[in-house]
Amino acid sequence: MRSLLLAGCLALGLAPSALRAQSTNSGTDKFAQLGPELPTPNSYRTASGAPGPQYWQQRADYNIKVTLDDQKQAITGSETITYTNLSPDVLTYLWVQLDQNILAKNSITAATNVGQITSGRLGFQDVDNQLAVAEFDGGYKIAAVTDASGKPLKYTINHTMMRIDLPRPLGPKQAISFGVKWSYNINDQLKISERSGYEYFPEDKNYLYEIAQFYPRMAVYSDATGWQNKQFLGNGEFTLPFGDYRVSITAPADHVVGATGTLQNAAQVLSATQVRRLGQAKGAKKPVLIVSQEEATKNESSRATGTKTWTYAAKNVRDFAWCSSRKFIWDAMEITQSGKPVLCMSYYPKEGNPLWGKYSTEVVAHTIKTYSKFTIPYAYPVAISVHGPVGGMEYPMLCFNGGRPEKDGTYSADRKYGMISVIIHEVGHNFFPMIVNSDERQWTWMDEGLNTFVQYLTEQEWERNYPSRRGEPRNMVDYMRTDKTLQTPIMTNSESVLQFGNNAYGKPATALNILRETVMGRELFDYAFKTYATRWAYKHPEPADFFRTMEDASAVDLDWFWRGWFYTTDRVDISLDAVKAYKPNTKNPGLENARLQNERQGQVPSISAQRNATDLKSTLVDEKPDLKDFYNNYDPLAVTEADKQRYFQYLSTLTPQQQQRLNGNLNFYELNLHNVGGLVMPVVIQMTYDDGAQELTTIPAEIWRKNNEQVSKIIITPKNVVSFVVDPYQQTADTDLSNNSFPRQAAPTRFELFQQGVAGGRPPLNPMQQAATTQATPGTTNAPAPASPLERRENKPNPDARPARPAGTNGTR
Repeated sequence: MRSLLLAGCLALGLAPSALRAQSTNSGTDKFAQLGPELPTPNSYRTASGAPGPQYWQQRADYNIKVTLDDQKQAITGSETITYTNLSPDVLTYLWVQLDQNILAKNSITAATNVGQITSGRLGFQDVDNQLAVAEFDGGYKIAAVTDASGKPLKYTINHTMMRIDLPRPLGPKQAISFGVKWSYNINDQLKISERSGYEYFPEDKNYLYEIAQFYPRMAVYSDATGWQNKQFLGNGEFTLPFGDYRVSITAPADHVVGATGTLQNAAQVLSATQVRRLGQAKGAKKPVLIVSQEEATKNESSRATGTKTWTYAAKNVRDFAWCSSRKFIWDAMEITQSGKPVLCMSYYPKEGNPLWGKYSTEVVAHTIKTYSKFTIPYAYPVAISVHGPVGGMEYPMLCFNGGRPEKDGTYSADRKYGMISVIIHEVGHNFFPMIVNSDERQWTWMDEGLNTFVQYLTEQEWERNYPSRRGEPRNMVDYMRTDKTLQTPIMTNSESVLQFGNNAYGKPATALNILRETVMGRELFDYAFKTYATRWAYKHPEPADFFRTMEDASAVDLDWFWRGWFYTTDRVDISLDAVKAYKPNTKNPGLENARLQNERQGQVPSISAQRNATDLKSTLVDEKPDLKDFYNNYDPLAVTEADKQRYFQYLSTLTPQQQQRLNGNLNFYELNLHNVGGLVMPVVIQMTYDDGAQELTTIPAEIWRKNNEQVSKIIITPKNVVSFVVDPYQQTADTDLSNNSFPRQAAPTRFELFQQGVAGGRPPLNPMQQAATTQATPGTTNAPAPASPLERRENKPNPDARPARPAGTNGTR
């Protein structure tokens, strides 16, 4: 085999030394298989990435009763948890999560938060927010932990975790029931920006509650980690077992309450009209109002006495959340997904209209349909979007979303698309991680990154050329070319990630898009991605399960991709350093000598020759002609009979196929490629021919397998190439386009001319307001153009930052 390879190189004009140079790597082999980085396969998790024959997971069922105090903004509750040990292990204690303790006065989260005062300035709002956190009496007040008979159980609280010591060991296939009673104060989300809380409306003196993490809940015990007892510090979200829930929520009698699951006592809490309208929502082509804006506005001032208890039940979910307010407008529309009905609903105050009434439930339905196509069929009976001050937060069957129009009902394009995007994102979390139940406390990217990727696909199916913020490789370039000290690999624990939104949301979503479009192709990728979702639906996957499944279901070795994109901070920067053009020597003296003659004529005389033509009046040979001999009149490019005879003799030694190739006018181009950024990727090359036609070719990433840094590639074409461009459609997130072209092309950028000393006045009007103003001005007929996608930055989801958000902002989680 070696001799054949060497012969091939010699045939193309490559010397053995060149072959050796291309087989040299400096540093780590980027195509080495992921070995020690991944856990050893076993009977619980196989080498294929599928759950093993002995895979197991625990179960936790809840019966919860909670009461909302609308006067004190507080929760009191009690629960019975039935925990079933399906592991092969004997457990002597249980761990319960107390995530509300992140807001306790002694919280290590507040103690370890870092910050700085830049330029000696700190805004009053920043001070108010920090003081609000410091002064808020949050966290659980645990009143009792008891066994099934009411006897106290010993427990120990460690920040956001509570250990319950069992009176007797819990063996395999055994279950235990215990009770917890608790209370806590609800945070003001505009001052203390957490995943749930309340919003106060001073105009009508009402509260809107979005309630989650409201009950002590079981931690996960798994084959991969044992007890997942990493503390909740803020970024790493929630890792929870599946189970059935029955939750009774007692709220003021004039409140509308929405929740995970299906309402069990509609006749007791809804009016006959509302029950009838819910029936009309089944099979409706557009959302049906269960509570209209007129009714909700009237309800804002009702202040009815007494309470109502709303009971909801949910099967095989990992969590539960709810909302409550007398301000809610409520609409619903039922769709059929994979033969099963899904009631898509929205709850929102009048401040959300007209955006919410027009779009929210339609977006919910679209998201359920599109995600089901790319992953697994949605099997839950409802899907709900709730509007409040939280930018975006997800729970099974219910999510909280921002995106609020101006008080005059107008909104910018950013606000519209930001709202649609955040609803798609949060509803999409029903699939990742509510169904494909990854460990968010450890790996944010496994839910946020995968979800952001499918969000991108869903946005593009909502509207052609939808201005998606994340997903397109070109949108990741600015982040990937930042200083490496400001980045962490994707495979970094959630609490240690730098640039959280870019790292955990954007970069994994971009990686998957590149896998789908450039590395694997849509057919292979889509099949493998659906296989992963199917294998791990209602289970607890780990990163290795995803990596292995994607390879197992596609027969594409992706270890190099996972290593580069997920385990390093390398960036994509492939430089086309040089191109050398060659043509075969036909040995035809007529053709070859004519070509040389043309090349001579096309050569620009040297500067000395140009000056000698005018400055040097004569040479010695000009003055003494007798110094001339044969060569002064000899034309080396003239074709002689001897030249012709040698040519015909050479042709006689060739086969007809060799003669055809010799005279086929083939062009050979040697492309010298340099992996500047360190991240090996496929090389996408666009060739432009002298007739204006273009051709695109994609060379697999394995071109770098013998040298991760520099390679040469020979391209043979019958047409003359006038230019080569690497990654012309920016599909690999190449961070430096200035070295992608040969011949080099300047990459234009824009700079802004501005007038100094101009202070900012009132904020500019959004295009809808401008149009109204223009129409009101006599003699003016042309409304301003809507904002371009590049200008739609005002209200996009921003998980990078975690300050308190004003109402209507869209920070997804």
